[in-house]
Parts: sequence; structure tokens; C-alpha cells
Amino acid sequence: MFRTLFCGLALSVFCACRMATPENDPPAKRKLVWADEFDQAGLPDPKKWKYDLGGNGFGNNELQYYLGPRTENARIEKGILIIEAHREKHENREYTSAKLITKGIAEWKYGRIEVRAKIPAGRGTWPAIWMLGSNLGKTPWPRCGEIDIMEHVGYNEGVVHGSLHTEAYNHVKGTQKTGTLPVPKATADFNTYAVEWSTDQLDFFINDQKYYSVTKKELGSEEAQWPLDQPYYLILNLAVGGNWGGQKGVDETIWPRRMEVDYVRVYQ
Repeated sequence: MFRTLFCGLALSVFCACRMATPENDPPAKRKLVWADEFDQAGLPDPKKWKYDLGGNGFGNNELQYYLGPRTENARIEKGILIIEAHREKHENREYTSAKLITKGIAEWKYGRIEVRAKIPAGRGTWPAIWMLGSNLGKTPWPRCGEIDIMEHVGYNEGVVHGSLHTEAYNHVKGTQKTGTLPVPKATADFNTYAVEWSTDQLDFFINDQKYYSVTKKELGSEEAQWPLDQPYYLILNLAVGGNWGGQKGVDETIWPRRMEVDYVRVYQ
């Protein structure tokens, strides 16, 4: 397992030594502003994470009930955050899982958001690493904007998606801005998923390979087209089924399934 000593000197070396690419500024020019290395066993750190709770389908007809704090669904073991979905009845749902959010705790405007994770295999799994505009309470989706750093649906194993949803461009209209990249070992190995977000561009990376970009010039500068000039918060979750994840049904024999996260790091 790849781990980095998380102290001032080692962090400086880490930031300075990462390989620069022509497509993006060298990471050495950025400063680490927030991170979770998941070094403390037990429940996720409440100073860094909250739980989005409920079983209302979350606008996608998802089948899970999100619970927490509950170690069965979200816990840290041996330096890894585990988000685990179980086939078990809870109120109106036949599955349970967890959805961790940083809303109200840590929110960012621009930067590089980087997550190293291993995602689950199996038909009906729908793991995601994503962000929503912090104005969500006052400005409903999709006007608040959504940045999907990583999405994967189990029936199409090994194909990873990165997307932007806005009022003008979203999946309800079929106009979302999406890039995909085959990652053959996405469910077997840890991979690093990242987005680099600036005032006028959004770049998506897997293992430092840039595979998709969108620009303000391309989409338009109106808020309905580019609502990205505001803080966003981070979300880690594992959904079951739903409009996309369940398009080819759910294999009821595979559970539990888990998404494993090695670290989360935010640079500005």
C-alpha cells in the first residue's frame, strides 16, 4: 500500500517531487490546504466529515438507506477508509450504506482535489467521489453545480467517468459534460482520481493522466452554464442501484461491497 509520511518535511518533499505534466502547473507550486490520511482507526473523524442521511432515493431512485455514524457502513481500518454497502433492510430500503460530506466543515473554491481509492466490482454498485456547490440549501440542483471527480457503475466495469453538471448542462437534459477513461484495474487496485479547477477551466485526471477538460469559454460564463466561481464541498459515497447504477439490475448475491479510500488531499 502506498502511504506518505504526513509531516511538514515529508510533505514538502512529496509536493516538490511529483512529476509535472505539460497540461497542468507543477504541484510544487501548490500548497496542501486540507487532507485526511485516515490514520486513526474507528469512525471517520467528525472534525472532517459529516453524514448525509436518509432513504429517499436522492433524486436517482437509489436503493440504499444512508446511515451514520455506524462502523458497519463507514470505518477506518489499517489506514484505509471503508465505505461499505450491505444488503439489509432499514425502514423503506433493502440496503444500507454511507455518504460522507465535508459541507459546513471544509469547502473550497478552486484547486486540485485528489483522492486515492479502490472501487467495488459488481452489478448494482455505484461509487462516487464528487462535489456540490455549497449554496445547495438556497440554490437547488442543478443550479448549484456538480463536479463528479469519479463515478463508476458496476455493470460497465473498468470504465470511469468524470463529469460537470450545471443548470444548462446536466444528465436530466442529456447535456452533461462527461469524459470517460478505461481503467482495467479500477476494482482491483488503488488509483488516484483528481480534478484541477481554476477560474476558467476544469481538468479531470486519473493517475496524473488528464483525460477530459471543460472550459468557461466553451460552456459560457453565465451562472447557469458555469456556476463554479463559488466554494464546493466534497462527497464520498457508495450507492446501490438507481437510475444509472441499476440500469441492468442489481446482483443480490454480491453484498457487502466496499469502496476503499487511501487518502483525500486538497491543494491550492
